[in-house]
Amino acid sequence: MSNKLDQLKAMTDVVADTGDIEAMRRFKPMDATTNPSLLLKAAALPHYAQLLDQAKSWALAQGGSDAQQLANSCDRFAVDVGKEILGIIPGRISTEVDARLSFNTDGTMERARKLIGMYEEAGIGRERILIKTASTWEGIQAARQLEQEGINCNLTLLFGFSQAAACADAGVFLISPFVGRILDWYKANTDLVIEKPEDDPGVQSVARIYHYYKQHGYETVVMGASFRNAGEIEALAGCDRLTISPALLEELAGDAGELKQRLNAADARTSDSKAAPVETDFRYELNADAMATEKLAEGIRNFVADQIKLEQLISSR
Repeated sequence: MSNKLDQLKAMTDVVADTGDIEAMRRFKPMDATTNPSLLLKAAALPHYAQLLDQAKSWALAQGGSDAQQLANSCDRFAVDVGKEILGIIPGRISTEVDARLSFNTDGTMERARKLIGMYEEAGIGRERILIKTASTWEGIQAARQLEQEGINCNLTLLFGFSQAAACADAGVFLISPFVGRILDWYKANTDLVIEKPEDDPGVQSVARIYHYYKQHGYETVVMGASFRNAGEIEALAGCDRLTISPALLEELAGDAGELKQRLNAADARTSDSKAAPVETDFRYELNADAMATEKLAEGIRNFVADQIKLEQLISSR
């Protein structure tokens, strides 16, 4: 019998949650995704030193204020890393808009168009790019417009059902509901006891979203993300896509046991009525979900912090 990673690939598109080129060559994922935290880790690898220097030189040549040059440096580095990754994988790369724009619809759209333009100047078509932005109301509305312009989006930092419903209504290409961070919140704030992976609230959240999308005919792709253990991944086998860290890819590749399919569009069932959320309802429902509110805010803060660290790293070179 093939290992669990190969079995998973037969029922789910596997995405590498890393900027590590060698990991991608080894595990051969369909797609890859990056974010400020992963780019910061990648920037510390000797392999990327030349790209950091090239990014800084390119930004200096563009001119502008110090802040503009730093933003241009980070965007150039993200695109150059993305381009290198696309030379290895057959599918798409997700590249994230500066998290400081998470509550700025116009700013998000402007930065997204800039990133797509940079990829196209590098000879990479937009059909191979997903623009990532946080699943705030503003981020979702930016994605709604970008999708109409032919720029596909990956809505990240998604923790609550209200976010998922709004993303589907906006027609976004893909969402990244975070499994492990949901579990983290429940461990820190409740006495929840998990006896099997199906008890995991992060797993339950993704399964609910998956059933809602399939039952109501939404084309938005569900890509579970942020896994804490292989059990969470196995409990979502059959999901459209799963983005997985190299350590968990390694664990799955080394396990020769049987992997059963847990999610199947043909068996989708939901008690959630199809919704077309308006801003007031979205904000109220998100506010009523303490876990989603707190994890969304924390995620944005952490991405901003790592974005600033990346800027400082490039500036110091």
